[in-house]
Amino acid sequence: MQFSNSSTVTEILLLGFQNLRSFRIFFFLLLLIIFCVTVCGNILIILVVSFSRLIHSPMYFFLTQLSTLDILLSTIIVPNMLQVVLYEGSFVSFKGCLTQFYCFSASESLECLLLTVMSYDRYQAICNPLKYTLVMDLTFCIKAVLLCCGMIFAVMLTIAVTMSYLWFCGPNVIDHFFCEFGPLLELSCSDTFFLKIEDMIFAVPCVLCPFIVIIVSYVYIIFTILKIPSVSGRQKTFSTCSSHLAVVSIFYGSIIIIYLFPNKGNVKKILSLLYTVVTPLLNPMIYSLSNRDIKQAFKKLKSKMSSAL
Repeated sequence: MQFSNSSTVTEILLLGFQNLRSFRIFFFLLLLIIFCVTVCGNILIILVVSFSRLIHSPMYFFLTQLSTLDILLSTIIVPNMLQVVLYEGSFVSFKGCLTQFYCFSASESLECLLLTVMSYDRYQAICNPLKYTLVMDLTFCIKAVLLCCGMIFAVMLTIAVTMSYLWFCGPNVIDHFFCEFGPLLELSCSDTFFLKIEDMIFAVPCVLCPFIVIIVSYVYIIFTILKIPSVSGRQKTFSTCSSHLAVVSIFYGSIIIIYLFPNKGNVKKILSLLYTVVTPLLNPMIYSLSNRDIKQAFKKLKSKMSSAL
């Protein structure tokens, strides 16, 4: 893939957080711990679901895909951010910056679609329980994931081709801790109007439509739950989708805050930490702490490992 048609910029300086000073080492260690916990937590979710026979259902199949995406997102952003924080700014190659942008955008967009498929799974399980096993079989799940991946690949390929016609002639400084779409376009000396329009168009099927589908799914789910006569029945049914609802709220909440209410400087950087660092950390915690099946599967896996040793 050709990253740029013509450019005089070979390296980009990521400024990161310039006013940390005495808190720089503490922030570095905090990010390092978060990164390790995020990767280990999501790997643990994947292992528990893979080796447990009790939770081989569509919801947990999609959960492993979500954990894989969270690992990918953290690996794309955090290691380079650690270097930026430690040295109060860091240079990255121009192609490396574009690669980070493409991978980050692809993983974020794919997570939007995956959360949508997971909401559809919860809709079928609660609103159409008798047809659930017929609709949400393994073939459908695999096709859904492949379709999402194919769609995101096509979108990112189109954006990459469009960006290859831009001229980047300087400056080469981005006041952020990673290569994001907006700051990256500010480095271009070409007219970026068409690319911004293209980005807005692609945001409709990749972000807006999935969000609408999730809202509609949960409206039907809530109405179905309210029809259950007993309080215990309503609580039990709601518990099957509470983890997913919490993850969706955190993910889309952070995106809405950062894009609908844009801020400059460190405020925007702090808000960006929500969906690049905090969300991948919280996802495995939410599913492991509030999901009874995950807890039981983890205990059984732990006992098997202990007996094997």
